[in-house]
Amino acid sequence: MTNTKNNLLKDTVLGTQFLFVAFGATVLVPLLIGIDPAVALFTAGVGTLIFHLITKGKVPVFIGSSFAFITPIVECTKLYGYGGTLSGLIAVGLVYTISSAIVKGYGQKVIEKFFPSVVVGPVIMVIGLSLAPVAIDMAKSNWIVAIASLATAIIAVIYGKGMLKLIPIFTGIIVGYLTAFALGIVDLSPLKDAQWFSFPALATPEFNYHAILYMIPVAFAPLIEHIGDMYAISAVAKKDFVKNPGLHRTMLGDGIATAFAGLLGGPPNTTYSEVTGAISLTKITNPRILRISAIVAILFSLIGKVSGLLKTIPPSVLGGIMILLFGMITSVGIKTLVESHTDFNKTRNQVIISVILTIGIGGAAISLGNFSLSGIGLASLVGILLNLILPKDSEPLPEKEELERIDALEEEGIAQ
Repeated sequence: MTNTKNNLLKDTVLGTQFLFVAFGATVLVPLLIGIDPAVALFTAGVGTLIFHLITKGKVPVFIGSSFAFITPIVECTKLYGYGGTLSGLIAVGLVYTISSAIVKGYGQKVIEKFFPSVVVGPVIMVIGLSLAPVAIDMAKSNWIVAIASLATAIIAVIYGKGMLKLIPIFTGIIVGYLTAFALGIVDLSPLKDAQWFSFPALATPEFNYHAILYMIPVAFAPLIEHIGDMYAISAVAKKDFVKNPGLHRTMLGDGIATAFAGLLGGPPNTTYSEVTGAISLTKITNPRILRISAIVAILFSLIGKVSGLLKTIPPSVLGGIMILLFGMITSVGIKTLVESHTDFNKTRNQVIISVILTIGIGGAAISLGNFSLSGIGLASLVGILLNLILPKDSEPLPEKEELERIDALEEEGIAQ
């Protein structure tokens, strides 16, 4: 009996540690899109348990708020309200569910055919770059505080050792918050007004097909990222989760968790690479520990003072973190292109990447009657269509040596 209690206590401490790794990123998303952080903690906790149920409790994964949807949620909320946006997020979950059925029936190659790196990479870049103005606007409210949080996050991710390296966002927020507190710009009234125990401020979705059409194309970038995450956690745990319980089950788990979050007013969920890094560091691969993390997240969401404290964080603290974070999202897009060995000498690849970036960052929009599509969603759709219709064997651009030879011939002709 004593051993059982000791094991439970030990597992609870380990589970709380993994939540600590994911905590900063999980609560940052709701703070940026303007909803109660407790909702994200609650839906992340329940979503993780749903994921484990669907994947037969075999995969050591924690599901948390997805950064990929920050810009789409902000823009979609401006156009259709948050209730309408939630219907779009539920649709994203359904896209994951449909994709899981396709993977089960035809294998993951059919997904990769329609959403190759030449499409996914620049879409991820657009997600990061389109947020740059938001980061700067928040940071410039107090550059001293913003630089303190940014510098701390950079130091943690570059020079940090062990667990510190895995929580740069959390560390940066703490140092930035303390700097803001020292400068007297922290308003503690949300913390004082908060109840000790309160249920998260859930929101109700409102059906809006405009919002659904806006959100669906955005789903494919994190969907491809999910595949990479499953290979990563498989390598860390030294088990092939892509085969057992199967990629179709992990996709389904992620999709149902995201749809559930949308039903309650929370942000979409995704598998957290930070937690995968912590698992690699600690060598703890028991999925039960991650289920304890989920339960602790749910308990935290019921403590009103936690949500109240998070609401006291000044915008400049978050702005400093976002300068690094949104840049990192962009670099992930570049990394996707590099690691897939995308051939930039092929004209078709340059065309696809260029058009996606210009449409996405430029904020292009099309409207046909009541139908409208813009930003990341439009860029994603155009990229998918270009990839399907442009010839695969397009002529490559001339190599450097060939260009130099052509220039030499032209100069010789002029001389003659």
